[in-house]
Amino acid sequence: MSAIKIMASVLIIAGLLGLVYGHFSYTRETQEAKLGPFELTVKDTQTVNIPVWACVAAIAAGGGLLLFAGRKGL
Repeated sequence: MSAIKIMASVLIIAGLLGLVYGHFSYTRETQEAKLGPFELTVKDTQTVNIPVWACVAAIAAGGGLLLFAGRKGL
């Protein structure tokens, strides 16, 4: 399997996962204050929404790569 076909497959899978899940969350820990030996840290959860147009564009780009990679071999 060539590198172009692998990249196309990754783009298609990433686009499909983006459409299915729609967002992902991560936790960021920040240091708010330090008073002597005591530290105050805050854990903040951020949510990132994945735009539908980006998912569709990834699927289309992956499909296009697969189509043109297949024609080049002919």
